[in-house]
Formats: sequence, structure tokens, C-alpha cells
Amino acid sequence: MKKVFIILLVFISVFNYAQNKQERYSIKNLSINNAYSNFGTSFFGTDKMIFAAPAKRNYIINNTWKPNGQPFLDLYEGTISADGELTNIKKFSSKINTKFHEADVAFSKDKKTVYFSRSNYFDGKYKKDTLGINRIKMFKASVDSNNKWTNIEPMPFNNDNYSTGQPTISEDGKTLYFVSDMPGTLGKTDIFKVAIHKDGTYGKPINLGPEVNTPEREMFPFIDGNNDLYYSTDGRPDGRGMLDVYVNRITPDGILPAVNLGDNINSDRDDFAFIIDKDKRSGYFSSNRINGKGDDDIYYFYEEIPLVYECNQTITVIVKSKKTKEVISDANLNIYKGEELLVDGEKSNKQGEYVYNADCETTYKVEASKKYYITTSKVIKTSNKNKINKNVILYLPVDEFIVLRDKVMIDVNSIYFNYDKFNIRRDAALELDKVIAIMKKYPKLIVESGSHTDSRGPDKYNMILSDKRAKSTVDYIISKGISPDRISGKGYGETRLTNKCSNGVKCSEDEHQLNRRTEFVIVNPEVIN
Repeated sequence: MKKVFIILLVFISVFNYAQNKQERYSIKNLSINNAYSNFGTSFFGTDKMIFAAPAKRNYIINNTWKPNGQPFLDLYEGTISADGELTNIKKFSSKINTKFHEADVAFSKDKKTVYFSRSNYFDGKYKKDTLGINRIKMFKASVDSNNKWTNIEPMPFNNDNYSTGQPTISEDGKTLYFVSDMPGTLGKTDIFKVAIHKDGTYGKPINLGPEVNTPEREMFPFIDGNNDLYYSTDGRPDGRGMLDVYVNRITPDGILPAVNLGDNINSDRDDFAFIIDKDKRSGYFSSNRINGKGDDDIYYFYEEIPLVYECNQTITVIVKSKKTKEVISDANLNIYKGEELLVDGEKSNKQGEYVYNADCETTYKVEASKKYYITTSKVIKTSNKNKINKNVILYLPVDEFIVLRDKVMIDVNSIYFNYDKFNIRRDAALELDKVIAIMKKYPKLIVESGSHTDSRGPDKYNMILSDKRAKSTVDYIISKGISPDRISGKGYGETRLTNKCSNGVKCSEDEHQLNRRTEFVIVNPEVIN
């Protein structure tokens, strides 16, 4: 009894999961399907559909295709009904349809040009390659003044020794995508693109590369108005089996990784010829899955849940001092997306860096702050290219104080002295007046005036000289009304050089002067709010 109860619980759990799980696509098998192979839909305007199906002909000779024993394919036209069914089925064009295969069409936006696949049969000639195989070729036709298809011509990149076909055209009409096994193919068949020029000529076919193509077959491309390229392949390890439908987004920065459309659309059999209306989010695909009506069936679908592309980037925030260009560690980092605070007070590391995992095509505001510096922010937008890093450097201006060599100092230009002198220069007095103003602003601030010399001259003499410079500095500050118990001076001689110019090292006058300085170190930085 206990075992039966456990089985019942498992059954209920699985049933509830199935009930609650919403499929991405709702699909249905069209009523036009039969025992033969119906497949390869293409939109013809907003209310018509073109597809391929075998057509019985009243020929004296055999009109079946040997590989599947079915009649050769013709193109058919149907009207799209509100529920996705196709009605008013009729042959598409007696000029385009022949006694051999025609399938897979693509129309220009004005519906005046059509590209289509056909057996290598043109001007009454049925051609084969060097191995005796009749290849698939791509043709173009246009409409005349009577709205009839005419001017059928082969594409200039056709060849008797390889196949080209299964066309689709970009929304702007400037790019034609197609399938071929021409030289330069990465796998058995690849997807290529070619530019459509205004004068009616074409560019050189370009392979879409390994983001799309695999060592196996890529077939039946369809490009929608969002530059999402849908196609079928049997060359990806996450496939359900045989041909599966994938999509790559084509962006100005490159092609995003392929996304498997998942269950419903894909099965353990061939699933292909996927097309979608980018606005209605409905469309058609073909499949020979189990429980279909025939060989290949056409299915109507509606997209219930939008696809989410895998597109991840990193933002490396680098915080530096605007004045010294040195990196600032332990800076506070905030990152916003709109009004949402995503990162709250994380710290930059010893290299002044903080790395954030960001979404593609997203606007962020990055903000850095630290005590003694003015808070700085920058708005950035990530691109739509997957797996790249964006460096963002934030330069923080000092806010009256600066941290140098782990000491908090008043941010003024260094007080310089002439060689072997300790009197206050005019430029030094201007900087000392800034120190006095800050000390008056912060009445509890206690400052040590550290005076330094360069390495020239005897060490003992330099220590005495620096003490005199420190005393001159302190005397000047006190003379301006600062209490003597808030300012002290100390000479360090040449014991704290800022560069390589030590005893015996040849340096320029400018390099030596960098060491002849006075710095104002805050003794009690905790009093600074």
C-alpha cells in the first residue's frame, strides 16, 4: 500500500509540473498536409503563403523523384486565415514551376522580385555535375506589367558542380542569404550572404563563419526584420536530433551565439524551414516528426514566450586619481540600471578595479567615491556583442585633501624653495594661503608641515636646511592667524626622495626640484567630515 501511495505522489507531481510548465510555442499541424512531403513556407506579402509540395503530372514519362518515390516538387500559393490555416490553394506560377523540383522562395519587399531554388534545369537543359548529379541552383524572376512572373535567370554565382538555394532576404533588401556547398564551405552545406546592389548586380558570396556554420549541414535560413537569422542544422551538440532550428542575432558588432529554439519546435526528427512574423510572433515550420500526417508536414505556431539571447559582458571599472593618475584602491562603487541600484558600495581592489557581469545592450551608470575625493560617475551602454569586456576609467578629482603614500594631505601644489634657500617664494605664499584657508574651514585640523630637500649637498646640512624651511613655512602660517598648537614643522632632509635622484645619481634641475618640497600632512584626519 505504501509503494502504491509513493507512485501516486510521483504521478501527481509530474502531472502538476506538466500542467504548470508553459511551452514557448503553441503549434498545430495544418489541414492541408497529406501523405506526401509539404514543406518550406515563405511569406508572400501579409496574407499569402508559398510552399512546396509534390505535384502529380500527366506525363507519359515517369515524373517521380527516385530518392523518395514522390512526384517532383512544385510551388503552391495559399491564403493565410485567421487561425493560421492555408486556404484557396493553387499553383504559384506556371512560368516558375517546371517538371523538376522548385522550392524555397524569397520575395523582395515590393513583391516584384522572387528568388527560388530549382533543379539545375534552365532553357530546356537538364545539367549534371562531373559525378552525374543534378545540383540545386538558385534563380531570380520579376513581374511584368500584367503581374506575371517573367525574366527568369540563374544567379551569377551558380555552378554546375555545387548547389545554391534556399534564399532569404534582409528587411532592407540589401542582403541575400542562401545555402551552398560551394568552395569555402566549412561543413557539408553552409549559409552564405551576398550583397544586392542597386544596379541589380551582386557582391561576392561571404560565408557567415563558425558562429553559424558547423562541420555538418546548415539549411533553410530565414532572416526576420530584427536581423534574427533562423535556420536548421544537424551540427550542434545541444540538438534534439537530426535537423533542429536555431537562431543567431546579426548585429553591427558581429553575430551572437546560436540559440536552440527548444522543444515544441524541435523534435528527434528533422525540423526546418522556420519563418516568423516579427510583429505577430507567429509563423510556420516544417517537420517529419512522429505522429505527423505525411512525410514532411507544415506546422503553424505562435510564440508564447519570447526568446532570450545569451549575451553577457563584463564591465571593468578602474578608479584613478585625476591629479596623479595613480589607481585608487578601496573606492566605493555603485552601479545603477535606471533607478535600480545593482551594486551598492563594493570596493575597488589593490589595482583600483572592480569587475561587474553586465547584460548586453543595457545602459548603466557607474559611480565611484572615496573620502577626500569628489564623487564621479559615468553613463555607459554595453554593446550587443557577446563575451567582451568594457573598461571604464573613472578619474576622481581631489576634494581639498589627497592621499599620497598612505598619508592624508592638504591638496595644494608643492611648496618649492630655491636651491640652498629657505625663504618663502611668491608662488609658495599663494599655496600657503590655500593651506591657511582650509585650516580655517576645519578649525580642529592639526597639520604637520614636512619639508624636504634634494640629495645634493651633505646629508647633515640638508637636514638642517629642511628644518629651516619647515620653520619658515610654520612662521608664515602662524602669521596669518593660525594657532601655533595646530601647525608644526619638521625637516626630513633628503631621507624621503620622490624619485631616483639620490646621492651620485645624475639628474636634471627639474628632477631635483621635485624633491625640494613641503607637504602638509593631516595629523588627525578623523576630524574631516
